[in-house]
Amino acid sequence: MHRRHQLLVDSYLHVSAVVQSVLLATVVSVLIGVLVYRSPFGSSIASALAGAVLTVPSFALLGLLIPILGLGVAPTITALVVYALLPILRNTIIGLDSVNPAVTDAARGVGMNRLRVLARIELPLAWPAILAGMRVSTQLIMGILALAAYAKGPGLGNLIFSGLARLGSPNAVPQALVGTILVVVLALVLDGIYVLIGRLTTSRGIRD
Repeated sequence: MHRRHQLLVDSYLHVSAVVQSVLLATVVSVLIGVLVYRSPFGSSIASALAGAVLTVPSFALLGLLIPILGLGVAPTITALVVYALLPILRNTIIGLDSVNPAVTDAARGVGMNRLRVLARIELPLAWPAILAGMRVSTQLIMGILALAAYAKGPGLGNLIFSGLARLGSPNAVPQALVGTILVVVLALVLDGIYVLIGRLTTSRGIRD
């Protein structure tokens, strides 16, 4: 009974950390995307900087953050947000850049200012691309979070690492497998939720 309760708690913490990180990364990425998407140079620099982070191994990034932020949630969420930026940022830029200029010109022609055009025309049209970036980032950091047990982070990584640390004992491999399988299952569930959100929040005209 205690083991089942711990699995539920670890699963909840895993999903919670991933969702919070993706939401934070989305806010940052959309803000940056809005600032740079009209500038090819700015877009390239922003994408290159976000992409450079993905070349840093997660263990190394966590190792750099631990002396600054300590162990636990802070370095874990920071690392996840950093890793989640690139897919969302790139898709935000692509989505905003693909909006038909004739649509924005027509909106300005009826008296909309720059901010209203962005909020009511450009961002809604770019939303499917942004959501697709969020889906990719979610799948990416689901696995990375498992490695955050190294920094005493929350989630199923603790179960996996605990099993691997006891290799040779009867329950070690099953424990690690249970943690790994749960990560995969939760990733699939979250992806299904994204699909549902997309259907509920995207007009049929844009989907088609």
